[in-house]
Amino acid sequence: MPPRTAPAATSTPPRKVPLRKLLRAASVACGVQFGWALQLSLLTPYVQELGIPHAFASLVWLCGPLSGLLVQPLVGHLSDRIGPAASPLGRRRPFIAAGAACIAATVLTVGFSADLGRLFGDDVTPGSTRLGAICVYLVGFWLLDVGNNGTQGPCRAFLADLTENDPRRTRIANAYFSLFMALGNILGYATGAYSGWYSISPFTVTESCGISCANFKSAFLLDIIVLVITTYTTVTSVQEPQTFGSDEAQNPGAEQEAFLWELFGSLRYFTLPIWMVLIVTALTWMAWFPFTLFDTDWMGREIYRGIPDYPGETQRYHDGVRMGSFGLMLNSVVLGFTSVVLEKLCRKWGAGLVWGVSNILMTLCFLAMLVITYVAKNMDYPSSGAPPTGIVVASLVVFTILGAPLAITYSIPYAMAASRVENLGLGQGLAMGILNLAIVIPQVIVSLGSGPWDQLFGGGNAPAFAVAAGASFIGGLVAILGLPRARIASSSSRRRGGTHR
Repeated sequence: MPPRTAPAATSTPPRKVPLRKLLRAASVACGVQFGWALQLSLLTPYVQELGIPHAFASLVWLCGPLSGLLVQPLVGHLSDRIGPAASPLGRRRPFIAAGAACIAATVLTVGFSADLGRLFGDDVTPGSTRLGAICVYLVGFWLLDVGNNGTQGPCRAFLADLTENDPRRTRIANAYFSLFMALGNILGYATGAYSGWYSISPFTVTESCGISCANFKSAFLLDIIVLVITTYTTVTSVQEPQTFGSDEAQNPGAEQEAFLWELFGSLRYFTLPIWMVLIVTALTWMAWFPFTLFDTDWMGREIYRGIPDYPGETQRYHDGVRMGSFGLMLNSVVLGFTSVVLEKLCRKWGAGLVWGVSNILMTLCFLAMLVITYVAKNMDYPSSGAPPTGIVVASLVVFTILGAPLAITYSIPYAMAASRVENLGLGQGLAMGILNLAIVIPQVIVSLGSGPWDQLFGGGNAPAFAVAAGASFIGGLVAILGLPRARIASSSSRRRGGTHR
């Protein structure tokens, strides 16, 4: 197959979408990320309550990257192939709406997994393994990640369609997306940190679902409300463009390759700058995923010295999880602020340099977590068992600082990938799917390896954070040395109307 070339420009350039409509188009990220925040802060502790050992907790999260490995590229590919008149909602918005519906249905399954497991005969004695609830949870969690990936990919491609051939507006649109992700994180982590939801919705407390489980269930019910509102806002925000950069949508009768062949076959036509973006993305997520898996678990175990599946230590563990959720809420505040100023930083220093510096900052934060773990392990706690204030404050500071590099991770890779694939003639949906491969493959590696790796060194979370520090440092060096010039050249060539090589 010969390499694709960019299609000829249309005679009448499309009108620019107003920034306020781009803001509305990105709002679904708030609803999706609200659910993600609940997952990231509460689900690792929850699965251990159901009886899954800590060493295998990371394997549960294998569902996410495996579904993302196929779902997001497939959905992006299918949305690229839809012609302008095929759907009254356009080619991206039907997938966004369907993905949100899938999320809402599976959130109910995950939230009520303990109750459904009871119907299958689970023993609800504290400390027992609830096989029925685990099975229901795993099915729901798998489908939940299918919905998440099926929504986020088309939304990213939707924003890329609305800002095509304008790298600056593409960065702004992705910054809006990151801003709404920050808002969703703030709402989700604040919800996870609050311990009184069971009193607001007492019907959630059942024989098989105690107070902590009822808080978890109530939080997911609130997630559905937020998701419905934000999805409606995005779907009704703006009419999709009737002409696209990909010739596939304009000529749906053309010969179509098999999806997987097109996905992996297109990799051989990638230029060096695209490969650099994919490499740095993979290293960055190799660093982030251990943190997202074990952040609140680390706070509950290493800082508060609690044990989720041991009755005498459960309360301290949940106190730590709630404090970790509070730290992640502070993290999201910084994420939102960074999203607002990110465009100015990229214009001043270059997107590649900003990305590289953020990865170095991640390295310092993960190293700080290792130091805090060591100090907490060798410190005498008060007789009450509560950790010293200094240890808690230091942990919260690290969580907060990490919000800045997280905003960059949520924005710059997508903007850089979108601006580089246009000249290859690829649709933006497939391009986002390919970038997603650089995210989910490291997640698969971390999911398979972090639990046994931690167990090999004593069962704590420190070894996974050590790997995260190393990956983020290497990714930062690659970004600083390999991306700044390529990014500036790409932007300048597009302003001149030339072709980036």
